[in-house]
Amino acid sequence: MKKSSLSLLLSAVLLVFTAQVGANTGPSTLDKVKQTGSFTVGTRAASLPFNYLDDNNQQAGYAWEIIQRVADKVKEQTGVAELKLVPMEVTPQTRIPLVANNTVDLECSSTTHNQEREAQVNFSTTFFVVGNKIFVPADSSIKNWSDLNGKSVVVSAGTTAERMLRNLNESEKLNARIVLSKDIDNTYMMVHTGRAEAAVMDDMVLYGLIARSQEPEKWAAVGDVLQPEAYGCMMRKGDDEFKALVDGVITEMMTSGEMTALYEKYFLQPINVRGGFNINAPMSEPIKELIANPNDNIL
Repeated sequence: MKKSSLSLLLSAVLLVFTAQVGANTGPSTLDKVKQTGSFTVGTRAASLPFNYLDDNNQQAGYAWEIIQRVADKVKEQTGVAELKLVPMEVTPQTRIPLVANNTVDLECSSTTHNQEREAQVNFSTTFFVVGNKIFVPADSSIKNWSDLNGKSVVVSAGTTAERMLRNLNESEKLNARIVLSKDIDNTYMMVHTGRAEAAVMDDMVLYGLIARSQEPEKWAAVGDVLQPEAYGCMMRKGDDEFKALVDGVITEMMTSGEMTALYEKYFLQPINVRGGFNINAPMSEPIKELIANPNDNIL
């Protein structure tokens, strides 16, 4: 190998090593809270019913309640009497970078735990299990994935749904015209206004969007669930102490029955959005199994 090539290779290796080390520098999450007296958490505008703004412009949701319990435990463990909870709105595109660079201490919404993301951030014990489905008008000819052939399909950029759709489009040669949107509401509106023929998103988020629409009977969630996905809370990479704290909170919520009560609150009773609507989605067997046996496995 020529000297110049060797030098370039060594420089590249050093750059990668420095980046990896740099990603884990700085105080731990709990030390940061002790120093600043604040705990920064990710919020979403419309990740129903996990993390969203209700009719009173207040943050709410199944995952938002997890954040509240974690904040209580952080306050207890750090001894910060007047802990300041700092909300920071994130999107599918910004949520991982903001956690990875230590701007956001904890993000719990509708974020799928997978191998690629695990290289950038830590994930908690899984708190929910979902699968992707297709959102269409109820009278659409689209009933399953193969029916997307040649159709315009919108999906939120930076999501696992986007990756799944692109892989399926290529492997099955669907020739679907994939359109990217910035967030869940935008994805929904593109189908609602006829700018796309279908949308792909997580089933429970989709059920929430249909339930809160003015005419739910005009919309449908169709298609087989091809691959279940695990939702977890994100936190900075390498902070095992904080992961243990968050895991402990979620596990306690499951074993105590609190998580089951929250499921009933957000999925089986009206929530305070657009005057109140009920997603009415009975608990699935995978979620029952998760609550009985908490874990942080990638599905």
